[in-house]
Amino acid sequence: MKPAYREIQGKRSKRIRFALLTTIMMVMLVLQACGNNAGGNGASASGSSSTEKSGGKAESNVPAVLNFSFIGSNKLNVPGGAEGWGFYKGIIQEELKKYGITEVKLTGFPNGPDQTESLISGRLDIGSLGDTPAIIAYASGAKTRLISQSSANTIGYLIGKKDGPKTVKDLQGKTIAIQKGSFMHRYVVGLLQEEGVTDYKLVHMLIPDATAALARGDVDATTNLGVPALKLIDQGYTHLDDASKHPNLLGTSATVVSEDYLAKFPDFPKAWNEAREKALADLKQHEDEYYQFLAEIGDTTPELAKQVNPISDIKDTAFTDEGTKLLEGTKNFLVEEKLAKKDFNISDWQLK
Repeated sequence: MKPAYREIQGKRSKRIRFALLTTIMMVMLVLQACGNNAGGNGASASGSSSTEKSGGKAESNVPAVLNFSFIGSNKLNVPGGAEGWGFYKGIIQEELKKYGITEVKLTGFPNGPDQTESLISGRLDIGSLGDTPAIIAYASGAKTRLISQSSANTIGYLIGKKDGPKTVKDLQGKTIAIQKGSFMHRYVVGLLQEEGVTDYKLVHMLIPDATAALARGDVDATTNLGVPALKLIDQGYTHLDDASKHPNLLGTSATVVSEDYLAKFPDFPKAWNEAREKALADLKQHEDEYYQFLAEIGDTTPELAKQVNPISDIKDTAFTDEGTKLLEGTKNFLVEEKLAKKDFNISDWQLK
C-alpha cells in the first residue's frame, strides 16, 4: 500500500471515531435532560417535590394561596387562640411559606353552617369552627377531614329576658332563640332534655338578631357565649344556665380541611399543626400581650378576656382524649336527635 493512501485512510478513521464519540455524547446529554424534565424541576414522576416533604421545602403542587375561615368578625379579621395569634404575629404565614404558600386569605363567618357551605363549595380550603356544625356537615356528605381540636372547653350560656323565666324549667312552653346547627343548639337541646323540659319552641337567629329580640321580649331566652354573654348578664338579663355545669355539654373546636385541598397538599395537616404549635409556644411567652390582643378583637378588657378565654384552655396537641370523648358524645347526640343525617366513626373522619 502506498504511503499517501495509508495516510488518507488514517485521517478518515480518526474522523469516523470522532464523529461516533460526538454522537454518543449527544445521546447521553439528551437522555439526561429527559430524565430531569420528567420530574418537573427536581420533582418526582408522581408530581411531588423530590425534596423531603416535611423538610421545609416548597412542594411543586401546593397552591400559593390558602383560604382560611373562622367564626366571628372583628377589626383585625383574625380568630382568637393560637391560630389567631399566629396569624396576627405572622408566625403561621412564615411557616407555611416553606411549603410554597405565599398568601393566606382569612374570612370570618357569622356561624358554622354558613362556613361549612362555603367549604363544601370549594371557596374555602380550611375552616376553624365549632364541633356541632362540622359534624353535621360531615354526616351530610361533606368531603372534609378533621385535623385538630384546638380547644375542648367552649361554654354556651342560656340567658332569659328581664322579668322572664328564672330557671330552665320555667322555659316549658316558651320560645328560645338559637343558631341552628351550632354547638349552642346542641347545648340547649341537651340541657332541656336533662331538665325534663319537653314543650318549647326553637327559632333560628344569629346572635345580634337574637339579642335584639330578647331586648324586645319577642323571645323568652337565647343562647350566647364568651364576653357577649357576660355583658348581657351584667345588663340585668337572667343567667339561666351555662355549660360549665354540664361537662358533657361543653363545646369543642374543629379544624377541618377539604379533601380537594388535601389531594393537592397531602402533608398539610402536619405543616399546619407544626405552625400552630410554634404560634402557641410564642403565645405562652407573651401572655399579657395575648390577652390585650383578645381584648382588641373582642372589644373588651384584657381581664375579661383572660376570664373567658384562659390560655390553659388551648390544647398543645392536635387531639386529646378529652376532646375526642366530647366529640364522640356530641356526634352520638346529634345522630339520636336526627340533627346529623347518619352515624359514622370519628376515627374515620380524623386525620392524625
